[in-house]
Amino acid sequence: MAGTALLNLVPAPAATRVGTAAGQRFLVLDSWRGICALLVALFHFPTTSMISQSAFVGGSYLFVDFFFVLSGFVIASAYGSRLNEPDDLARFALVRFGRIYPLHVLMLAAFAGFETLRLILPALHGTGSAPFTAGFDLKSLIANLFLLQGMGVEDHLSWNASSWSISAEFFTYLLFAAVVFTAGQRALIWLVAAAVTAPLFLVAVSTRHMDVSFDFGFIRCLYGFSLGALLAWFQHDSIAEARQALSGGAGRIAWTIAEIVMIAGIALFVSVAGTNDIGIAAPVVFALALYLFAHEGGLVSAMLRSRPMLLLGSLSYSIYMVHIFVQARMINVGLVERKLGLGIVGDLMLRGEHATGFGAGSPLIGFAALIAMLIAVVVASWFTWRFVEMPALAWFRRLSKRI
Repeated sequence: MAGTALLNLVPAPAATRVGTAAGQRFLVLDSWRGICALLVALFHFPTTSMISQSAFVGGSYLFVDFFFVLSGFVIASAYGSRLNEPDDLARFALVRFGRIYPLHVLMLAAFAGFETLRLILPALHGTGSAPFTAGFDLKSLIANLFLLQGMGVEDHLSWNASSWSISAEFFTYLLFAAVVFTAGQRALIWLVAAAVTAPLFLVAVSTRHMDVSFDFGFIRCLYGFSLGALLAWFQHDSIAEARQALSGGAGRIAWTIAEIVMIAGIALFVSVAGTNDIGIAAPVVFALALYLFAHEGGLVSAMLRSRPMLLLGSLSYSIYMVHIFVQARMINVGLVERKLGLGIVGDLMLRGEHATGFGAGSPLIGFAALIAMLIAVVVASWFTWRFVEMPALAWFRRLSKRI
């Protein structure tokens, strides 16, 4: 994805860390994480191209729920039996914090730096809001610093808007660890309760169907995470055994057909469910997909184990965290160009709503901008993954071992 030069600089596929169940690594699921991150980036990028305007991309915000389900599956598989002592809890919390927080703070600093630049250079104000207002205010910055932006303390998306999900996920991690530590095997009851009551709550309360974030993002995350954890609880041993049986290629055609049907089903579901309450079933759909692809039995899985796809999976968190900033700066550059009248950036309708984006004069320009955005996001993500994510995580892991 990021070019041959980048591929030569990443570790071998076996080094990809996705968690284990019964000693098994789920490389295909990690590749899916990378695909979902790019689909979320497509959802946020306004263009007049057929891709951006499609119902599938319009519903692709639902792929955030794939992250939640996969996190529950991986965390429960890796830590479900390892949270027995207070020191275990401390190590778990420290490593999970180190996984998400350093890049989160870096992106907050990037957004704050740009707001400061707007403050210093009035020419950058444009026709938008004043610096450090409208989602970039100091009160929201404090909430973001304490990872509270997805916990219902805000009434709007703020700063790095997509980071609401890591806020919700971090506190879901802590709740999971606390429940497993105190309840042991009875934690199963709490997971079932969360998986049943959370979607009922969203149906009853949400006015935006599954598209909740700053308000009920924690409930949305708890729903998907609990389903993933339950899948690990009941199926991780059977999946491991089945993977061993499938390693010789038995039933490859049947598994390939099942994988293709599942992909088609997901595409149809996302296209139809993005604007109604059917979308609240997204974690269930993704749990089924996770179960299927965890077996890695078909040719689609074989493709997803290729080196470029594993690289994409490794970059998934960085892709998710940097894409809003990259897209916003692309639009800033386009607005400067707007004075030349080339029609690269302008006012457009994006899936029925007014937006400022690429290709107002031509869908081809919008498509070219979309491709440029994906390349820019992947390249930027490689740098943040290589020089921020991995070093920071290694440091926090070393620190956790001192406990």
